[in-house]
Amino acid sequence: MNRIAVAGLVCLLVSGGSLAAAPPDASPATAPGAIQKLSLEQIMADPDWIGPPVEDAYWSVDGRDLYFKLKRKGTSIRDLYRVAASGGTPAKLSDAELARADGPAVFDHAHHRAAFLRHDDVFVRDIAHAATRQLTRDNDSKSGLQISADGQFASWNQGENWYVWNAATGVVAPAATLKTEDNPADAKPDQMERLQLSLFSTLRADKADKDAVREHDDKLDAENPARAPAPFYLGDKVHVAMTSLSPNARWMLVVTRPDNYQRGKHPVVVHYINDSGYPETEPARTYVGHNNPAPQSLLLLDLQQHKQYPLSLDDLPGIHDDPLRELRSKRIAELKHEGHTDEAAALAAPKTRPVSVNFVLVGESGLPAIVWSPDGSQLAVELVANDHKDRWITSVDFTTHRLVTRDRLTDPAWINWSFNGLGWLSDNQTLWFESEASGYAQLFVQPLDGKARALTGTGYEVSTPALSPDGKWFYVRSNKQAPYAYDVYRVPVAGGAPEQVTRLEGVDGFELSPDGSKLAVLHSSAYIPPQLAVVNADGSSARELTDTRTPEYKALASTWVQPQFVKVPSSHGNFGVWAKFYQPSNYDTSHAHPAVFFVHGAGYLQDVSKNWSYYFREQMFNNLLTQEGYVVLDMDYRGSAGYGREWRDAIYRNMGHPELEDLLDGKAWLVKNHHVDPKRVGIYGGSYGGFMTEMALLRAPGEFAAGAALRPPSDWTSYNDGYTSDILNTPQLDPEAYKVSSPIEYAKNLQDPLLMSHGLIDNNVMPGDSIRLYQRFIELHKKNFWMTLYPTERHAFEHADAWYDEYRRIHELFTRFVKGKQ
Repeated sequence: MNRIAVAGLVCLLVSGGSLAAAPPDASPATAPGAIQKLSLEQIMADPDWIGPPVEDAYWSVDGRDLYFKLKRKGTSIRDLYRVAASGGTPAKLSDAELARADGPAVFDHAHHRAAFLRHDDVFVRDIAHAATRQLTRDNDSKSGLQISADGQFASWNQGENWYVWNAATGVVAPAATLKTEDNPADAKPDQMERLQLSLFSTLRADKADKDAVREHDDKLDAENPARAPAPFYLGDKVHVAMTSLSPNARWMLVVTRPDNYQRGKHPVVVHYINDSGYPETEPARTYVGHNNPAPQSLLLLDLQQHKQYPLSLDDLPGIHDDPLRELRSKRIAELKHEGHTDEAAALAAPKTRPVSVNFVLVGESGLPAIVWSPDGSQLAVELVANDHKDRWITSVDFTTHRLVTRDRLTDPAWINWSFNGLGWLSDNQTLWFESEASGYAQLFVQPLDGKARALTGTGYEVSTPALSPDGKWFYVRSNKQAPYAYDVYRVPVAGGAPEQVTRLEGVDGFELSPDGSKLAVLHSSAYIPPQLAVVNADGSSARELTDTRTPEYKALASTWVQPQFVKVPSSHGNFGVWAKFYQPSNYDTSHAHPAVFFVHGAGYLQDVSKNWSYYFREQMFNNLLTQEGYVVLDMDYRGSAGYGREWRDAIYRNMGHPELEDLLDGKAWLVKNHHVDPKRVGIYGGSYGGFMTEMALLRAPGEFAAGAALRPPSDWTSYNDGYTSDILNTPQLDPEAYKVSSPIEYAKNLQDPLLMSHGLIDNNVMPGDSIRLYQRFIELHKKNFWMTLYPTERHAFEHADAWYDEYRRIHELFTRFVKGKQ
């Protein structure tokens, strides 16, 4: 069961028996309509003053209550709360109550038995008798908890092993023992050993006795189920990357990589502020292209017959093709012409494309795309080419021990890291999966003996499919109504039109109750952090369960400027760019105003939605700017999430170019429609937003009066492989893509004031990116550029003092060079 996870944001509340947007709170401390002056100190303070968002909500085993976590004020500790699904006041659990609380549960097919983790120990419950049994008592972390369809087995991953509880015997035992070494029994005597055996009868007798003992033990192991299973010897040339056990404990899939794989040289970050008082280094991730991801192989283990079968990849369609053939040939020819024959040889296409098991995003983490049918009789594995151009959904034929391709998705740019979910219907014979084949994320079903059939349409996205316990409905999160408005829909498994369950314009997450009759929904709005509600599965009888905001924060309800959702026309095609526009209600149109662009990070992220933003501090800062006479525009430029594959792929091999076109169109729209002075427009953003700030100033000098680039990737050759090689290939293969996409290549164009800000222990975008660009500016004799480094901050700042200092400098930059520019 997937717990509700806050990955983006949400918005939904109760009105007339259905979920609808909540009205703003009226503050008892503030007269209606009064606007309080915002301060940087308050905006950038520890967000405890706002109130904690609801996290990790899940249902109790009996479906009567909901559990959730809240951050404790002044610490990183999360407390567990419980609230009745029927309503009432949430209660924080005491230490004694924590010892009896349910965890997120998995169920057998008939819902007679459930299993869950409590403080990383495994428990099973006989639901009819409400009898709970503890299966483990240790300090090891556990994951992958599952229960067989008949309720006879519960299994989980612990360390590097899977463990199985057998309901019939009550025994917990390892499912299998894996050894990455050669089987000693397969060892053959060499010439010297053969000579010794031929010469000495004592050695021959000892060997015969050892062989007899081994054969005796093997026979006992095979005929006595109470004995520990014999180990599986995988050979000494592989490393086990991951494993997956069937719910009935009959089969195990083992994913391996070559044991000699080297990840490459790691850059480091330096901790100058630490307990020891001495500078300390910490390894970070490797640079893109400096060692390609390891190829993976699949091995199927029959735990009952104690046999192992390699699953060949040779039958995957396109596995022997080279989708980068044209680009590769060109680059190899260039390298040979330049005399770099070794580098040219290293770029030769492999005979078989390396692949990896794909991952399915769940909240902010990922799970391997390996799924067993409920009864354990079927297995599906989703594979992705390491060149990012193909995704294969396969099933396993247990009779012939081979992979059968069920779906192939090809993208000339890159396979999305979202929309890769898959699973099985309750008939154990039909796959469901997500695909962008049409250009938008859709939900498909495919019987093993038939063709795939779409359950949802195109022109909008669907995600996080959840199958109802009765197997009749899929529930999905979708922006079918508008790109910025997310709701829960349900669609019949048999086919039919989607039905809108919530009318929220901003659902972030949901989870079906154990019996499928209700949904727990996380929701928020622009200025309300994620809260918890419950609604019937058909959308009726909605109830709000939480409001975690502080009185101090509620008192500002009438102060906030509600963002307007606007579609900025593009001058580069027949499309528009959705944006959030911040303008005070008393906007004076008698004179021209300054403006600021906020540019969201991550690239592939959606910030234009009716939700609590990941950038909630920045949104409050945007409000402060409006109080000072600015207007603010926040655009979902090309490359952002939520608008389909073509929008995402627009930046392939050309990062920073389509996005800048969109920002400049946004500026023209502001000037034309909202009395903005074209000479007084600033820009700021973090991470990818910092990158775009640098690209804006360096590729369009004179268009922006000043910019603040926070933790920016200034040279994509020093970013990681998983993100960068998706969009730009590798720098060895495609150096031109890196050259046109990296701000450092345009450093000579700097003429407008630029502030760069970076955490000194940022192990995501390395601080060296800003330092290297700073050095380029020094060597080019540039003026009006500054850099601030924060010794205790990672990529995401954590300390209020650093947040305040960073935004104080941004505010001063805009006051001097944007608002005050003549």
